[in-house]
Amino acid sequence: MWLTSSSIGRKLVMAITGACLILFVTFHCLMNGVALFWPQGYNAVCEFLGANWYALVATVGLAALVVIHIIYAVWLTLQNRKARGTDRYAVTSRPQQVEWASKNMLVLGIVVLAFLVVHFIQFWAKMQLAEVLGCEYETNGVEVPPAAGTMFIQIAFSQIWTPIVYIIGFVALWFHMNHGFWSMFQSAGWDNDIWIKRLKCIGCWWTTIVVGLFIAQAIVFTVRANRENAFETQLKEYYEWKSAANVLDTDVFNAGEPFSESASCSEQACDGQSCGEHACEKAECENNTNE
Repeated sequence: MWLTSSSIGRKLVMAITGACLILFVTFHCLMNGVALFWPQGYNAVCEFLGANWYALVATVGLAALVVIHIIYAVWLTLQNRKARGTDRYAVTSRPQQVEWASKNMLVLGIVVLAFLVVHFIQFWAKMQLAEVLGCEYETNGVEVPPAAGTMFIQIAFSQIWTPIVYIIGFVALWFHMNHGFWSMFQSAGWDNDIWIKRLKCIGCWWTTIVVGLFIAQAIVFTVRANRENAFETQLKEYYEWKSAANVLDTDVFNAGEPFSESASCSEQACDGQSCGEHACEKAECENNTNE
């Protein structure tokens, strides 16, 4: 198959997977922006993208894109080094058109991958994976529901090393995306001088805006997370939102059933799981149990 047997085919696979990943990174940036201005909306998105079949299918597809992108990147790098042989060790002047990022895409990719591992441990493993396994993350004796996205932002960015690691990862992502944006079009045949210059300009603006927003979000999240009583405030706001009427709940203890006025806590068998200690008043539970 020419997608694997030829250099052009392998570059095309890199371009397609790279384009999909750039679109996902852009979506992720916009999703994080919701958390800045509308925390309840962000939690609603986290529930929508929880352990639902469509979200799980998308997660598997995204993971496949990342794996394919990495495999082909290593493959092409080894192929290029083998083709150059010992010439790559010779001291030569670097052509002006060869950018620093283009000669270090593999290294930048490794830095981005290491950053993604940290990100997955801090968020995906405690949210979607935890929801699939039917468990909740516990910190300081408090259980945090898998869909509580704002809570996990609070927990992650309350640690001083988190923004440092994230900013380093974002800088590497900027170089990687900036070069990858226009090079994927070049692999597709748009390699004339006029279009390459335009695509480099578009790619630079796109990448700068996305990464700039990511860095701004990391700074704001860090400031908010380190305010006094920030954890308690976030937890209270989350459970107030959860107990509101007609809010869709996909936590593991509720089996995806929504809170609604017609199915309030006082009308259910209060067994400590169907209500939850934050979803109804203790008096309601006692009255319901006595009945």
